[in-house]
Amino acid sequence: MSKKDGGECTEKVRRYMEQQNRPYSVNDVFMNLHKEVGKTAVQKALDQLTAEGSVREKTYGKQKVYVFSQDQFPPLDESQLQEMDRKAAELSATLKEKEKQLCETETQLRQLIKATQIEEEVSRLQQKLSDLTENRVLVSKEERDKVVKESDAMTRQWRKRRRMAMDILDAILEGYPHPKAQLYEEIGIETDQDAGVTLPKV
Repeated sequence: MSKKDGGECTEKVRRYMEQQNRPYSVNDVFMNLHKEVGKTAVQKALDQLTAEGSVREKTYGKQKVYVFSQDQFPPLDESQLQEMDRKAAELSATLKEKEKQLCETETQLRQLIKATQIEEEVSRLQQKLSDLTENRVLVSKEERDKVVKESDAMTRQWRKRRRMAMDILDAILEGYPHPKAQLYEEIGIETDQDAGVTLPKV
């Protein structure tokens, strides 16, 4: 390798260490540069940069780790540090709020899924009642009353859950930047119309 090539390799390693500004081993630098510089050349470049003071070397057991010298960066004044702390606090608060919203949305989604299951059960009972009526199958009054009672109870649950689901969806839509149809599609909501069912009267 010529001196010119060696100088180019050293400059490439120096720029990389400055841009990343985090600790790396020789192998890390070699791999992260996509093997554009040979491993031996990377080691020589880091040794030279360490000797110049551009890079700091730390030894952990048998492994050496290199990091760009922080003395190479202009010092931050107190106002800059305070601004960075303020931004970090804002980002932390935003993250917590997003996590809270995610938790609430997951809870709402579970409620919507439950409502869908109730709708399916009501549809099944309605279909059973319709089959019994149309085919005039002779059933006891007790059995018929039981089916009607179950159907009415499930219908009331359907109505209650449907109202809850719509309230939740309306609340989500207040802060949702897209049309209602897109929200329904994203979270997998199927309306009564989509399912081809009509909420029966109790």
